[in-house]
Amino acid sequence: VLDLTQGSWKFEKDMYCIGKYDEVRPNVYTTKLFEGIRNVHIGIDIGGPVGTPCMAFMNGKISHFGYNPDDGDYGNVVITEHTISGIKIWALYGHLDNKSIIAKFKNQKIKAGEIIGYFGKEDENGGWEPHLHFQLSLVQPDTHDLPGVVSLDDRDKALQIYPDPRLVLGPIY
Repeated sequence: VLDLTQGSWKFEKDMYCIGKYDEVRPNVYTTKLFEGIRNVHIGIDIGGPVGTPCMAFMNGKISHFGYNPDDGDYGNVVITEHTISGIKIWALYGHLDNKSIIAKFKNQKIKAGEIIGYFGKEDENGGWEPHLHFQLSLVQPDTHDLPGVVSLDDRDKALQIYPDPRLVLGPIY
């Protein structure tokens, strides 16, 4: 488990690691995209080698997909929709490779364990070390984007809208 509270995001290329939910990460988000102070991480990062597969946590469908080109953004992203005990929830898979959004279509059915995408290289994932940003949302997204970090002022509201991903991933840390 990484400690990104000191502002460093580096790990060995073949190492698997976890970046925490609701972690304040000063000096990590420094590109123009993060103007102002947005440094509370509201997803879970799973680091590992380029090409690592990312699987659906349960049956559902593709809600949105696309490419966010800005430096420091998600790069390729897929958002899936699921229903848990009658409640709709969306899951964002960010920092994927280019082939992860090919042959996807809106409302495409997916099964638990199906590969959603693969960890992308820095030139296709927003400029980051290879990893998956996994985030849940209780609010339906309008597009293939959700805020992955928020300001301290917006933290309480964001934690209500974007619940802890360990609800579906289990106790990974």
